[in-house]
Amino acid sequence: MRAITIPEPGGPEALVWDDVPEPVPGEGEVLVEVVASAVNRADLLQRQGFYDPPPGASPYPGLECSGRIAALGPGTSGWTVGDEVCALLSGGGYAEKVVVPAGQLLPVPEGVDLDKAAALPEVACTVWSNVFMIAHLRPGETLLVHGGASGIGTMAIQLAKAVGAKVAVTAGSKAKLDFCAELGADVLINYREQDFVEEIKAATDGAGADVILDNMGAKYLDRNVQALAPNGRLAIIGMQGGIKGELNIAMLLGKRGAVTATSLRARPAGEKASIVAAVREHVWPLVAGGHVRPVVDRELPMSEAAAAHRVLEESGNIGKVLLTLP
Repeated sequence: MRAITIPEPGGPEALVWDDVPEPVPGEGEVLVEVVASAVNRADLLQRQGFYDPPPGASPYPGLECSGRIAALGPGTSGWTVGDEVCALLSGGGYAEKVVVPAGQLLPVPEGVDLDKAAALPEVACTVWSNVFMIAHLRPGETLLVHGGASGIGTMAIQLAKAVGAKVAVTAGSKAKLDFCAELGADVLINYREQDFVEEIKAATDGAGADVILDNMGAKYLDRNVQALAPNGRLAIIGMQGGIKGELNIAMLLGKRGAVTATSLRARPAGEKASIVAAVREHVWPLVAGGHVRPVVDRELPMSEAAAAHRVLEESGNIGKVLLTLP
């Protein structure tokens, strides 16, 4: 089969469309014939040599995909060859075929095209596990989402609105903020021109955000704590703004706040399966009902993965960038 390989870390040109051995499903696994994969920031870090796959995972980038089941490994039940699925992966999505633990498979939601389904697993699992399973966002609370026009951001807006929360977002352009508003965002903050701490305070009568979903890490750490409401929860899922920051413990204590930081890729298979099951139970009905949809910026042939990486590096996307196969 063919896959995107990374012979040497580097820029987008380091991605090579090459012939590789076809994977074989093991116990409790399935082989998926890939129709589409999606590009995530973690893929860019892997390409640069900063984010190695966990032990035993595919060496190829790609943390989600959609496609059809081509074969079942021993002891696999509940699925049939030919089923249309999407999947949360530890790697290997940038390929014609990928092996997936059965617990990380999801049926393609009703009303969603097979290729567009590749835009769902990573963002749905990330948002549901962090905003709802860990931070426990409740109806009537305020969620602040940094990077509201990203794949994660567009999913977070929709899910938070679906459960009756108020949503504030940051983004770097009017076009991106306008799109967030179309998805239901209530408070629009241009981080290039406005201080998000001041804006979220003004929008909440001085209280702040009950939950903050942060992709920036160190750069925003202090201001995120300032922006928290009493009993607020800060969920860090990225480090685009650096890896080391200073935490004001006194301020956090005064707000009775909490800071959590998680990633999906390195979690044990059992934990991923639990998150996937929760997403199937809680998120998939919202997708099937039309309350939540995948947001796709563009689709490119998988062989042009380098061009897709450039789009993300330039923050030129609203929603997900997909890589497709014939």
